[in-house]
Amino acid sequence: MRNSNRDFVPPSLDPGENVLEQELSLIQKRDSSLSRYSIIVSLLLVGAIAALGAMAAQGAGTFLKIRLTEAIFALIALIILFNVYTIRQEFLIKQLRAQLSDKQAQFYSLRNLSMLDPLTGLYNRRFAEQRLASEVARTQRMGHPLALVMLDLKQFSLVNERLGSDAGDQALREFGARMSSVIRGSDLAVRLDADKFMMVLPECATEQLNRVLSRLLPFELNWKGHHVPLEFAAACKQYQVGESSDEFIARVEQSLLTTKRAGAKAPHFETLTL
Repeated sequence: MRNSNRDFVPPSLDPGENVLEQELSLIQKRDSSLSRYSIIVSLLLVGAIAALGAMAAQGAGTFLKIRLTEAIFALIALIILFNVYTIRQEFLIKQLRAQLSDKQAQFYSLRNLSMLDPLTGLYNRRFAEQRLASEVARTQRMGHPLALVMLDLKQFSLVNERLGSDAGDQALREFGARMSSVIRGSDLAVRLDADKFMMVLPECATEQLNRVLSRLLPFELNWKGHHVPLEFAAACKQYQVGESSDEFIARVEQSLLTTKRAGAKAPHFETLTL
C-alpha cells in the first residue's frame, strides 16, 4: 500500500539520482553509437571488398590482380580487427552497466536508510517533513484538502517497564503495521519518535478522518500470553491556506499536547482522543 510513496523522493534525499541517470544515459549513447558505427563500417568494408573482387574478375592484368587480392585480404583483416575492437567495447560497456547497477543498488539502499524508521519500517520524520512540504505546495495550487493526524500511544512506558523493551518494540511494529493497513497508497504513515506517529492524508476531507482513525481500533498487543489493550491520543487538523508545512506540523503537535493534558474522551475532529 505504501509503494507509491517510494516513487516520491525529495531532492535533498536524492542528490545522486541525477548523476546515476546521466551515467546511464552516457552508457546507452555509447552502446547505441557503437552499434551504429559497427554496422556502417562493416557495410563499407564489405562493399569495398565486393568492388575490388569485381575489378579483379574483369580480366585485369596479373600484377593488378595481385594488388587487388592483397587489398581484399587487407580489408578482410580490417574487418576482423574491427570486430575484435567492437567485441572489446561491448565487453567494456557490459562492465560499466554492471558497475552502474551496483552503484544504483548501493544508492537506493542508502536512500531507504535515510527515509525509513528501522524498527517499524514506516517513513521517518525527515522524509515526512519534506513530503508534507510538497503536499502543502500542491494543496496551495490545486485547492485540495490536506489532513494531518498525530497519534501518541498512551502509557507506552508501562509496557516497557512491565513486559520489557522487546515487548515495547513489538507494540511499535504492530501499531505501525496497523497504520499502514488503514491508509491509501497516496497517504503516508510516519514514526516521528519514540511512541509518536503521524499520518499525512492528501485529499482527505473532514468526514473521512474519523473513519480512518476508527480502523485503528481496537489495538491489542499479544505478548507471551499477555493481552495488552493499547489506547492512543490523536490530534487531527486540516491545512489552513497560507501556513507553511512547519506551521502546520507545529499546530497539530500543539493540539496533540493539549489533548493529552486535558485527557479528553469525546471524539472531536480538531482534538480527537480515542
